Amino acid sequence: MAKTVKAIVIAGNGTNCEREVAHACHLAGADADIVHIAELLAGRVNLNDYHFLNLAGGFLDGDDLGSAKAGANRLLYAKVIGHTESLAGQLQKFIAAGKLVMGVCNGFQLLVKMGLLPAIGGDIRQTCTLTNNEQGRFENRWSWLKVDPESPCIYTRGLNGLYLPVRHGEGKFVADSPKTLQQLEDLHLTVLKYADRDLHPTLEFPDNPNGSQASIAGICDPTGRLFGLMPHPEAYTHRTHHPRWTRETLPEEGMGLLLYRNAVNFIQKELL
Repeated sequence: MAKTVKAIVIAGNGTNCEREVAHACHLAGADADIVHIAELLAGRVNLNDYHFLNLAGGFLDGDDLGSAKAGANRLLYAKVIGHTESLAGQLQKFIAAGKLVMGVCNGFQLLVKMGLLPAIGGDIRQTCTLTNNEQGRFENRWSWLKVDPESPCIYTRGLNGLYLPVRHGEGKFVADSPKTLQQLEDLHLTVLKYADRDLHPTLEFPDNPNGSQASIAGICDPTGRLFGLMPHPEAYTHRTHHPRWTRETLPEEGMGLLLYRNAVNFIQKELL
């Protein structure tokens, strides 16, 4: 009998997509627990009891200090009550064990501002950010995404393109230097790029909804196990989520579910 893949979805302090993420994990074949960050900090739940960590979208701490910056500081420096190991220590041990982490929207911002992405050469410092959209406003639309087939990202294996919704005010990807941007490209860590309908990456609005450098919509670390993206895969797991589902013939399952299924398949093959 196959062992169960255990996913954890962290909630609290402004996240609002945790139920959709947990449902996507469930549809992909995992058991998913929604856990408030306070439960982790109180020591009642330990990350290392899970295989797949999900950082959901939302507005952590009201986006004070910039999207997810306050949340990043909490995860980096908060102590776990009654334990010598910090939450950051748990997270480091979780990653070192070869487990999976995916951050969507606010979760992507969180991973970047903690320095866990892109972490080139194991350098855990913030080298990129996600800042105010070029248009100066919140964008809520659907976007085509070109997948880099040479990326080490385990979540996008077998995929060429995706169509997913974006919902953000601070989604413009910016690297700290041309060198960092070039490293991302050379190592194929730029997993997803905003594209036109023919899947040609573009800087033009509205296909690129935020003005991201090099059209970047999502990146992974060099192992391919840590992945962050601004579009919401959990928001397209069934054909009726598609904006034109009454006018087009679509597969029963939405494209977003493919990312979660790849994650669960990897865990079943490599970690269980």
